[in-house]
Amino acid sequence: MQQTLRLGALALACAALALPPAVQADDREVEHGQRLHGRDGGTAIQLGPRPFYLVDGLDDGPLKRALQQCRHGSTRRTDFSIGHRGAALQFPEHTQESYTAAARLGAGIVECDVTFTREGEFVCRHAQNDLHTTTNILQTALAATCLRPFVPAVLDGNGKVVTPASAECRTSELTLDQFRSLRGKMDAFNPAARTVDEFVGGTAPWRTDLYTGRGTLMTLRESIALNERLGVKHTPELKAGDAASIAAVFGSQQNYALKFADELRRAGVRPRDAWPQSFNVEDVLAWIDHTPYGRQAVYLLDYNAADPVNDIVIQSPYNQMDRAEYFRMLKQRGVRIVAPPIPALLAVDANGRIVPSALAKQLRAWGFDIITWTLERSDLRAGASRAGFYYDFDAAGRAIRKDSDQYLAVDVLAREVGVLGIFSDWPATVSYYASCMGMR
Repeated sequence: MQQTLRLGALALACAALALPPAVQADDREVEHGQRLHGRDGGTAIQLGPRPFYLVDGLDDGPLKRALQQCRHGSTRRTDFSIGHRGAALQFPEHTQESYTAAARLGAGIVECDVTFTREGEFVCRHAQNDLHTTTNILQTALAATCLRPFVPAVLDGNGKVVTPASAECRTSELTLDQFRSLRGKMDAFNPAARTVDEFVGGTAPWRTDLYTGRGTLMTLRESIALNERLGVKHTPELKAGDAASIAAVFGSQQNYALKFADELRRAGVRPRDAWPQSFNVEDVLAWIDHTPYGRQAVYLLDYNAADPVNDIVIQSPYNQMDRAEYFRMLKQRGVRIVAPPIPALLAVDANGRIVPSALAKQLRAWGFDIITWTLERSDLRAGASRAGFYYDFDAAGRAIRKDSDQYLAVDVLAREVGVLGIFSDWPATVSYYASCMGMR
């Protein structure tokens, strides 16, 4: 997954008002992004209005002018744009509908988070135990399989939540046929719920339930086949799970990781078209040592912004190493790609400008390629100061004051940090930038 920024594209677009490469290639009139923008195998690309809305809202400057030059051009599918759980800003995550939307929004790579059923079949869910927030299981007879049944909220006399409503339902308690019978929904719950129907609500106001009428759940194998039909590549993430469940179903964590890789092989996935991911470094090392999928394996990095000394969470037994020693070990073992979240890679300087973080500079100096996550996963309408984890690098909101300013972060990640790709809950935002700026 390589990326190339055409030298001088930004400067030429701003200083000389020359059209960016995407426009030079195809200057057809397109009505504000509503028509099909082009094809690159698989499904046609439709950006919709959001990238244009965001560009229009940028303050005047070189970046805005450069991006505006591309609004009448064609959009290419690029590996720089990665569909995070599909297109989860508006579609139920890890569903056929979400994956299809991501491909239509120009993602070159689409993610299936991978967990398992009772018989060890690999399915697409963000966690082994998230069915109560991501599906309708509590509204079906399969609620009887939940590890912890629904418990209503306890409220005080003023209606304030004393104890939030809760439940826990696991894929590993279901057969594959039972899993298939469920319907995906937006990942949310109402902590003040007194009934199941109230509990399954709670969708954030900046997301939507408009597309939850269909939420077709998928296996890993089915997601691979869908990606192939849509003309996109694969970045499945092997999710952590309850150790006892993994041992009972697979025998060991390494067997779990290797069976996952074997599923890719049996599905005919070419190693060059796959970026398997895990937060567990042992999974990544197992793929490097024992499978053809190790060269592009992605080590996902946990990040703790509250601890500037130990900001990267290093798992046992490696947590006895300092950070530099740890990353040198990873490099020697063959890890090539690491994936910290966006706030780990960016900072804001004294002038209020977004710049690469110290960690970003270190990772590049140590020779790692970088992928990052996740754009469009925060409500930026009031700026970074209220956006939470993904914008912790600008907690005061000095650089990112409104939703359009996320393009400032994308630009620094692309041009100064040099990331290979960006996960997004709405890939059109990254697809527009990537195609306009000539990313691969």
